[in-house]
Amino acid sequence: MNFSDDELWRYIQEDTPFYDLTTHIQEISGKKARLDIYTRDEILVSCSEEAARIAELLGCKVLSFLSSKQHAKKGDVLLSFEGDYNDIHKAWRSAQILLEYSCKIATYTDEMLAQIRTLNQKCELLTTRKTFPFAKKFCIKSVITGGALPHRLNLSETILFFNHHRAAYDNTENFYKEIKNFKIKVPEKKVAIETESYEDALNLMEHGADVLQTDKISIEELKKIIAARDANYPHIKILASGGIHKENAKEYASCNLDGIITSKIYSCGIANLGTKLYME
Repeated sequence: MNFSDDELWRYIQEDTPFYDLTTHIQEISGKKARLDIYTRDEILVSCSEEAARIAELLGCKVLSFLSSKQHAKKGDVLLSFEGDYNDIHKAWRSAQILLEYSCKIATYTDEMLAQIRTLNQKCELLTTRKTFPFAKKFCIKSVITGGALPHRLNLSETILFFNHHRAAYDNTENFYKEIKNFKIKVPEKKVAIETESYEDALNLMEHGADVLQTDKISIEELKKIIAARDANYPHIKILASGGIHKENAKEYASCNLDGIITSKIYSCGIANLGTKLYME
């Protein structure tokens, strides 16, 4: 996934729509500076290419940067660039904030996936549609850098029935009977349905659901659902969602799930980065 210069310019202009008033009133010209953005923690680097390009678009020369998917140790410089003192200040925060959010998302993703894979090598980490408003591409790129995949990119590409969809039917049995018709209409797609109980999960499997997405189900009940699947419907995929995060991911991974869905990745905070400015 690549960001075009036009996309990066729009991001830059949110922060600097006209000029930097602070450096403008300093009236400093002809002075060169260098800015280093470094990490105070161990992180997985993400979106460093975009941060470097921001510096270039604002007239700075990039001296070095660590590429995305590279693990950085405490004190490592993620990005270093030099240029006119005024241009350095324009690029500073736009580049650093981009790195702070992206690196944190990628690092949390990487760490959560590592927890899952210690117990289940076949369980995928998937992320919900609850990305930052107006920042989906950025969030998805950060997630992919960390090793996860988007659960649903949008409503147009995947099928997922919630209880709110079932409300359109007179009763649950009528919804169960419609599953076969859904599958006829979309022969190349998987029909995924959210479930909140063991009994409902059994009915959904019996009526041909391709994927079950459990929501806030206890570990004990989840294990019962998976045992029934393994014994009778091994082709059906089971995903778990609802309140799953890095600290409890292992519990769910131990249940022989096919995937774990989380939104926590998008609210995990920002990476602890710092900057140093050197005047030349």
